[in-house]
Amino acid sequence: MTRHPAGPDPLDRLRFPADPWRLVEREYRSDHDHLGWSETVFAVANGYLGMRGTPVEGRDAHTHGTFVNGFHETWPIRHAENAFGFARTGQTIVNVPDSTVMKLYVDDEPLVLSTAELEQYERALDFRDGVLRRSIVWRTPAGKRVQITAERMISMTDRHLALMVLEVTLLDGDAPVVISSQVLNRQGGRTEMDPTGQGAMSDPRRSSGNGRVLHSENHWHSERRMLLGFRTKNSQMTLAVGADHTIDTDNEYEALMATEPDVGKRVYRVDAKAGQTIRVTKAVAYHTSRVAPVRELFDRCRRTLDRVRERSASSYFESQRAWFDEFWTYADIELPGQPAEQQAVRWSLFQLAQAAARTDQLGIAAKGLTGDGYEGHSFWDTDIYVVPFLAYTHPRLARNALRFRIGLLPAARRRARELNQRGALFPWRTINGEEASAYYAAGTAQYHIDADVAHALLTYARASGDVEFLHGDGVEVLVETARMWADLGFWRESDEGRWFHIHGVTGPDEYTTVVDNNLFTNVMARANLREAASVVHQLAEDDPDAHARLCGRLGLGSHEVAEWEACAERMVIPFDARQGIHPQDEHFLSRELWDVPNTPDDKLPLLLHFHPLVIYRFQVLKQADVVLALFLQGDQFSAAEKKADFDYYDPITTGDSSLSAAVQAIMAAEGGYPDLALRYFWSSLYVDLADLHANAVDGVHIAAAGGTWAALVHGFAGMRDHGGRLTFDPRLPGEWEGLRFSLRLRGQRLGVDLAPDAITFDVTGDAPVPLAVRGVAHVVEPGTPLRVALADQGPVRRAPSEVGPGVRADGSTIVANVPTVPADEPVVHA
Repeated sequence: MTRHPAGPDPLDRLRFPADPWRLVEREYRSDHDHLGWSETVFAVANGYLGMRGTPVEGRDAHTHGTFVNGFHETWPIRHAENAFGFARTGQTIVNVPDSTVMKLYVDDEPLVLSTAELEQYERALDFRDGVLRRSIVWRTPAGKRVQITAERMISMTDRHLALMVLEVTLLDGDAPVVISSQVLNRQGGRTEMDPTGQGAMSDPRRSSGNGRVLHSENHWHSERRMLLGFRTKNSQMTLAVGADHTIDTDNEYEALMATEPDVGKRVYRVDAKAGQTIRVTKAVAYHTSRVAPVRELFDRCRRTLDRVRERSASSYFESQRAWFDEFWTYADIELPGQPAEQQAVRWSLFQLAQAAARTDQLGIAAKGLTGDGYEGHSFWDTDIYVVPFLAYTHPRLARNALRFRIGLLPAARRRARELNQRGALFPWRTINGEEASAYYAAGTAQYHIDADVAHALLTYARASGDVEFLHGDGVEVLVETARMWADLGFWRESDEGRWFHIHGVTGPDEYTTVVDNNLFTNVMARANLREAASVVHQLAEDDPDAHARLCGRLGLGSHEVAEWEACAERMVIPFDARQGIHPQDEHFLSRELWDVPNTPDDKLPLLLHFHPLVIYRFQVLKQADVVLALFLQGDQFSAAEKKADFDYYDPITTGDSSLSAAVQAIMAAEGGYPDLALRYFWSSLYVDLADLHANAVDGVHIAAAGGTWAALVHGFAGMRDHGGRLTFDPRLPGEWEGLRFSLRLRGQRLGVDLAPDAITFDVTGDAPVPLAVRGVAHVVEPGTPLRVALADQGPVRRAPSEVGPGVRADGSTIVANVPTVPADEPVVHA
């Protein structure tokens, strides 16, 4: 029962027309909330470098932000009450020097959008080439009309490079024009609207900020180039930023250049004539390192900028368009007849490209590089919501994302030892591989991160057929995560036999922590154990020498693999026969129910209005937990079990997590609740574009963007890939004309075209693709489309609205309430 309402088109279409390939803004607004939101949704990034959508003039802005993947500051976590094994060092992505500013003065009057008289205004982020463009006509205080266009692009082909272009044309009358292009170390990025950054402190989803962390080490300039170098205070990482400028105009001008420790400026003074355009192109390079000195990074910046001089900036814009042409060939999803959803879907897919394209074995943060929310950390979001999209559309990018996890394996082994476990335990939240979760109950206790990493790895291996990767670094991750599960759990004898239990963990639902036999954790751990054993056996059969090396390197014996299989076979999977559902954990059904329907809207999200201990006493979910297990391991549950579980858990899920709605949409569609599925789809689709969680200012919810793809492909198209067996059970919404998308499967491109009465497949490649539609097996041959008629779009049932009172095992009745003190309750003063 997600309490974040969204409709099929929640945007103001006078301001934001439904363009299928662009996000377009036709009216400028300078209020605080709008500025922060727009800076996020109009941000540009490439996975390595990201820039928020602040105006080229620099003002007005909510939060200036430029971020480099992996470039972070560290700080000691101070626990009021410390204990062994608590995370010791925090990590925060650094807001690096801002190079987006190109201030404009006409007749010595500055262009400031909030006070300017604008005759025309359009800003557009184009998904086809990744370029942010803005076009305005400004009437100056002196009454002169000036046409100004700006472009901003971060290169997908050269990850260190950003390009900006500013064109100024006086439409009537001559005037002196000054363009001051700058590189600024803003020392935290906060602006006049939030000068202390204290707005971040009240919401745990935001970055806490760390003040000044960048210290100047060097600066240099020549006639055309400026370079600034910095080192972080604690992590001792280094950064260099360099900028080249070119001007193209028939007007007479003077050029000035200067640098100082925190600022670099290139100033053009132009004697501008009416109708004679001034075009300034700014090429900027960012390079960072954990160990290299700034002087070496200066050389790297020089090489990047030299290539732009040699090739020309226009060639990079052309290469960018070519890159996106290839991206959309495999990533695009078409929704004919649904212009609003079409725009939002492509914006979501575009965000996935911006977050993942050039991570190049670095992490994919929860906000990508569009904001500093969650300190710039990577979570399980990447493994469950982003890697599957990449695996089925751009497997090379998925492999790169998984290389980040493989690179963390040594740190994960150390963390496991710190928690007295064998194998490896991946960090719950991190930038550099060390655990940075200060609140262990809802962080480190989420041991399921190991199974999530294994799931992502196996999803990629099955989709791509990359056996070399699976039998190389991949199998080592599977072995070490399986070891952790076998060691974390324990055997217990009972009247029902000998069973394997896992205690003291937290599942995806962070409103219920440190529990015994969390269903999601146990189901995913079981899959992890089974698959690790299977891959080890397969390696022994396919490559005995490699298997022998693996066993020798890791001290792995056949008895240990057999133990994994036994643990998986006898894993406790909680089930309550009285209620006919799988409890979220052993004691979940012993708690009272939180009355979600009668919870005031101003008390959501719960985590911002109730102490954790209050929330933990109730049956209430921040996000789908059991329901997510039903999706990811759907072949392990019957249709009746899925329906019963969904019907129970959906009404008590608040949807306070942006990760939840997509999964609820998928399982609502499978369960025969089409209207509910569509509402959840909208809640996932518009989480940022409509700012449904009131925190889009902190950056794009990248996992929700991945969830949008999942809701369409797994939910409405009904695609599943359990154990490498591809199946479809479509659930097209009744008002939709169709749904078209592509999948990449082991080198083949499978086109899928879903209509109300049929689903059609075609293969581009040289090998057939076997699949099944509603239990009937088919083979799609290359060059020969296969059309499968559909009698309907699945069952249609009445959606669950609330959970009944229920009875516990001891016969007591479960009641529902909201734990609030009445407003008229007298306050007693001492």
